[in-house]
Amino acid sequence: MKRVGFLTSGGDCQALNAAMRGVVKTLWFTLGGDNVEIYGFFNGYKGLIYSDFRQLTYSDFSGILTRGGTILGSSRTPFKTIREPDENGLDKVKAMKQNYYKLNLDCLVILGGNGTHKTANLLREEGLNIITLPKTIDNDLWGTDMTFGFQSAVDIATNAIDCIHTTASSHRRVFIVEVMGHRVGWLTLNAGMAGGADIILIPEIPYDIDKIIDAINLRTKRGASFTILAVAEGAISKERSKMGKKELKESLARSKAKYPSVSYEIAAEIEERTGQEIRVTVPGHTQRGGSPCPYDRVFASRLGTKAAQLIMDDEYGYMVGIVNREITKIPLEDVAGKLKYMEPDATIIQEARMLGISFGD
Repeated sequence: MKRVGFLTSGGDCQALNAAMRGVVKTLWFTLGGDNVEIYGFFNGYKGLIYSDFRQLTYSDFSGILTRGGTILGSSRTPFKTIREPDENGLDKVKAMKQNYYKLNLDCLVILGGNGTHKTANLLREEGLNIITLPKTIDNDLWGTDMTFGFQSAVDIATNAIDCIHTTASSHRRVFIVEVMGHRVGWLTLNAGMAGGADIILIPEIPYDIDKIIDAINLRTKRGASFTILAVAEGAISKERSKMGKKELKESLARSKAKYPSVSYEIAAEIEERTGQEIRVTVPGHTQRGGSPCPYDRVFASRLGTKAAQLIMDDEYGYMVGIVNREITKIPLEDVAGKLKYMEPDATIIQEARMLGISFGD
């Protein structure tokens, strides 16, 4: 008998359900339904902390391959406060361990991003059997070439840029499309290239507003009637990138009081300097939503199958990821707390520059 718990933590994305389905179907068909018990903890780590769970049946995982979001619900439980008692004095780590042992679980499968993996590794260090699956539209988890949800988000962000192209050309305007990504630029770069953006701004390459304006003016001189910028929500200017932590925080606070986001600040600067009409589009949480694309359905299913194999082999303490197109296991202790940034001189960025794309630097 294998008794397996599941929880999905952090921001939701496409293919969470597909990944859980992959684990459960593999266990069910390999071990037989009578030899598997599945428990779902609701709303992320909160479910594990406060004993909010339900035993799930095979039918709970039927028909969810194409369903976005997560059947278990999700929430953010910051790692930096995980060892702090809650408002009622409850020791959260102790409570999670107690609920794990109360159900006599063989393993807990945790689906999430960077913060989720920090807590998952903490639970591993506390003696629990943990396997994780890499979920994030940002594709910023260290140790895996790809995370599920990323490709679906690229498709949605690309579609937003595609749609902007027609109205931008009709009205001869500069358009900014703000793409999700606070700290890394994988999503913005891929969607920007796929959507034919002329300027791409990502957190790893601080921008110079003068260079952005130069790129816009150059397009105008060459006869282009419009310009499209794909801007990561975490894009940062060269001036701010040189600031200390306190000064940067104060600068961002002043900006936030005046502009909804960095894209609106950039738009105001361009408009003031060029006199051109600027429009900003923010796809926002649509990038997390909807049905997973075919790639993510297959990818998440493969990850789930590998996770099930590890469970059957009693191999715990790993994240299941993909390296050089092969599904593999990565020690959880090597993953937790690390982000996979874009390298400013990465081959794909060099290729984008050769296509004439400006990075504002």
